[in-house]
Amino acid sequence: MSIDDRSGGPYLVTGAAGFIGSNVAQRLLAAGKRVVGVDNLNDYYSVALKQDRLVPLQADKNFTFYLGDIADMAFLAQAFAEPPSVIIHLAAQAGVRHSLEHPEDYVHSNLIGFFNVLEACKVAQVRHLVYASSSSIYGANTKVPFSEEDRADEPVSLYAATKRSNELMAHSYAHNHGLAATGLRFFTVYGPKGRPDMAYFGFVDKYFFGEPLRIFNNGDFDNDLYRDFTYIDDIVEGVVRVTERPPTSPVPHQVFNIGNSQPVRLMEFIRTLETALSKSLGRDVVFEKRFEPLKTGDVPATYADTRQLEAAVGFRPETPLVEGLQRFTDWYVQYFGRV
Repeated sequence: MSIDDRSGGPYLVTGAAGFIGSNVAQRLLAAGKRVVGVDNLNDYYSVALKQDRLVPLQADKNFTFYLGDIADMAFLAQAFAEPPSVIIHLAAQAGVRHSLEHPEDYVHSNLIGFFNVLEACKVAQVRHLVYASSSSIYGANTKVPFSEEDRADEPVSLYAATKRSNELMAHSYAHNHGLAATGLRFFTVYGPKGRPDMAYFGFVDKYFFGEPLRIFNNGDFDNDLYRDFTYIDDIVEGVVRVTERPPTSPVPHQVFNIGNSQPVRLMEFIRTLETALSKSLGRDVVFEKRFEPLKTGDVPATYADTRQLEAAVGFRPETPLVEGLQRFTDWYVQYFGRV
């Protein structure tokens, strides 16, 4: 029996117009759950894409949407009017490089906004808060794969610092108020309807705009960047399974890595993306490439040790990169009408 079945409250998904949030909401609706969605539709990237993600959700009678900012407690109280049973908190200001130029956005959304969510959960006596953390909290850690037991107190970007702060804040609410909370450290998520600010999306954009790919590995193929690319459906499966298993320890807070745990060299990823786009277009595609030094805030390798997630919910992401990228490029070509 699910948490929703026991308590009668809906699932509340913040960031419901986002990449992960919209897919999680769609999955819950498909399972017959009532879902309340919250999003401020900010213009960090295409608002039109966010609105398009909402279209199938708003066509479902079990979906209610609130447009507003989680950093506004009065607004958030409206969304909590019917106390939810589970909160899946995915709203945040994302992006490592953006945090270097606009730090105030991260304090507003990721710290004040998250505090408001914690307070609202406390008042509503929510059974389980599942919230998005990030692999970036591991900082410049050179020990891979990253494990939940590894140190995470030396972030190399403000974005990472806010996500680690979220984990500490959630732990304190679990300790002081008994709020059951689970943080999920996402590792590079990709797929159809993804975020345009992500590298894989930007690579395809640049091909059609006639611009070279800026690849931040110094052209050093022997010491290329490694990334743990995780397909969106795998992320959604992990999130949904975790929601039904709140922690029951004396301090009910836990964190899990959620990633593919099969790291891929950046150049291999690019070649696979070229092949997928070639199939989507029916012609050969080769990206123009420009190699540059690593940017501030980037780390050489990120990939997940997911054994704790597997032990807790019996799931491990498995979508092959070739399959996931093909689905992305097929969607991209159709959505943007590329030829």
